[in-house]
Amino acid sequence: MKQQMDFDVKDSLQLGGNYGLLKLRPIAQEMPLIEPGQFAQVEVPNCKTTYLRRPISINYADKHELWLLVRRAGAGTNALCDLRAGAKLNLVLPLGSGFSTQVSGRVLLMGGGVGIAPLLMLGQRLLANKTDVTFLLGARTANEVLQLDLFRQMGETHVATDDGTLGHHGLVTTHPVLAEHFDHVACCGPMPMMRAVTAIAKERSINCEMSLENTMACGVGACLCCVEDTSDEGNVCVCTQGPVFNINRLKW
Repeated sequence: MKQQMDFDVKDSLQLGGNYGLLKLRPIAQEMPLIEPGQFAQVEVPNCKTTYLRRPISINYADKHELWLLVRRAGAGTNALCDLRAGAKLNLVLPLGSGFSTQVSGRVLLMGGGVGIAPLLMLGQRLLANKTDVTFLLGARTANEVLQLDLFRQMGETHVATDDGTLGHHGLVTTHPVLAEHFDHVACCGPMPMMRAVTAIAKERSINCEMSLENTMACGVGACLCCVEDTSDEGNVCVCTQGPVFNINRLKW
């Protein structure tokens, strides 16, 4: 059940490229149960040009701490990345639906850019269930491959960079590991990447889930900014019916 919560910024880290990592600690309330793939609507403090909360995927959460991986994309996300330890943040969470965590066979978790954010917690959950997990991370260049050490600690991790500065030289969708057999794929990243992965999965009849990044304003299905046309229910709000969808529901 979603709730509004106040957090202390425990740490604020500047990562490679235009990315930041906020490590938050709840002030008074207990952390709700959060599923991999869910997100939070984050109030932006001290930013006169930002009135609406920002939807941010939850990178990691336990009973005592929550991480938000943030890409600098405008005034609101810049203000969040510039926060320092000791600042206060108000979040509405957890929102949306998460990835499936009861899957069998060999599983590929595939992310591009800040799209790797929900895959960290998803990988941890799947490995706790003794699932065979492989990670594939993509970025434009080496210093934008996020949290690589954390993924490598969990298991087999492959990397692709557009400029060839780390791992496979080329788009993440051209990495040789995609030629191997997988029973399930979970993916989040730029729309062209997700469309390409969807085409591959459908061609090979692989069960596949996508976390969509449609523009969201409210996070609760009121503003209709994030509507996606699905094959089974027609137009639905990604913030409430997603952000995670099985590709069989997507008209791609």
